[in-house]
Amino acid sequence: MAYDEDVADRIREALSGEIVREQRMFGGLSFMVHEKMVAALNGERVLLRCAPERAAELIEHEGADWAMMRGKEMTKGWIEVDLSRFGSAEDTAFWITAALDHNRAVTGN
Repeated sequence: MAYDEDVADRIREALSGEIVREQRMFGGLSFMVHEKMVAALNGERVLLRCAPERAAELIEHEGADWAMMRGKEMTKGWIEVDLSRFGSAEDTAFWITAALDHNRAVTGN
């Protein structure tokens, strides 16, 4: 599946300063920090790993929802966000910061 290169570049910019490994996964491109997935970009949405206790707050934002896999809701902390919510560097930084905050908490980095 193809993914939006402009959104991928904005995610890369938001992750600058981190040691990032990009990997093809989930039919798109995943961004790993400290060997934990922060975001996965596919054709329509971005899958984000955030703090489970913050997920309900984050999905209140337009274009965000619980992540689904094979028709079932994934565990709390996995959310999906429409590509339209990554239209600017500021919007992208908001979402990636939420994912990085959780990444730092679970990795201790």
